[in-house]
Amino acid sequence: MGKKVAMEEDLPTTKCPDNSAFKQQRIPAGKLVLTADFVLSCFFIIGVFCLAVGISWIIATTNVTEIRTNYSDYCSQCTKLRENSSNSEKPCSCIVTFTVKKDIQGDVFMYYGLSNFFQNSRRYVISRYYAQLLGRNVTNTESVRTSSYCAPFTTYSNGTPMAPCGAIANSMFNDTIMLFYQPDASSSIPVPLLRTGNTWWSDKNMKFRNPEPTGNLVQAFAGSARPPYWQKPVYELDPLEPSNNGYLNDDLINWMRVAALPNFRKLYRRLSRVQQFSDGLPAGNYSYIIDYNFPVSKFGGKKHVILTTLSWCGGSNMFLGIAYTVTGAAIILTAFVMLAVFLKKRKPKRKSFSGR
Repeated sequence: MGKKVAMEEDLPTTKCPDNSAFKQQRIPAGKLVLTADFVLSCFFIIGVFCLAVGISWIIATTNVTEIRTNYSDYCSQCTKLRENSSNSEKPCSCIVTFTVKKDIQGDVFMYYGLSNFFQNSRRYVISRYYAQLLGRNVTNTESVRTSSYCAPFTTYSNGTPMAPCGAIANSMFNDTIMLFYQPDASSSIPVPLLRTGNTWWSDKNMKFRNPEPTGNLVQAFAGSARPPYWQKPVYELDPLEPSNNGYLNDDLINWMRVAALPNFRKLYRRLSRVQQFSDGLPAGNYSYIIDYNFPVSKFGGKKHVILTTLSWCGGSNMFLGIAYTVTGAAIILTAFVMLAVFLKKRKPKRKSFSGR
């Protein structure tokens, strides 16, 4: 027993913390005291901030002009034609007319919208080949085939690789929408729309590249073929803008940025503010001429075209403005309730009496 006690006394004590203020937690420390004045002040400040943001958001959103047209209903004959995939090569166009009641001042943006189209499916989201979209391995059949993400839209039965491969690219929105202005019953003026500059800078400059030689896309994509649902190859997506072809096509880049919700819109064109459209869209009669190619009836979807202006908070969406306003009002109401409880429950100060 004596030996055991002696051995315990001989144990080293090097594992013990040093006897310093930091390691022994004796340094000065501050502690936040939640007084009534501090808590109530925070509640009122946060509430006023949320109210200010919410009201500003609602005011800015109410100043946004938006004209939304469901053209899948107007183009019912084309919708029925596209129900059968064997009719995919047959052209079908329709005209949709509408009226702008007052001038739309400033920049005007054209979006196309889809409903009930689920781009957020996991298998759909990963169905792309990043190396190919960066201009590498475009015609390398083995490389495209071994990229399991693109399956089954990788190669044709004869071994020709698809460019671009994958389900996202294969299902690209391919309706053509043109806008015309009718200042009177006998004339129709095409509204100038910008086809480029409609993508995120990071997408255009970092995620997509055309293969070499960039000056001759026909040669660069030789040995590859368009996806099965496309009507023309990737190097002929925009015959009017030579620089807007291949993997740097704005419509392709916007489509490849998948949407999180089944009802979404994507930027299609911007108004070119020239000639009589320098201030925006004048009031009057307008019409869309639409080459109807994208089928939606099989999944119960709808197609829209949206003309809209934007504010500092984006488009016409009241949700965040209402959410901020309701949150701010609830916080301020809570602060008043807390203030009333505090004034009612606080202890009165004791009076001091001087002795005789």
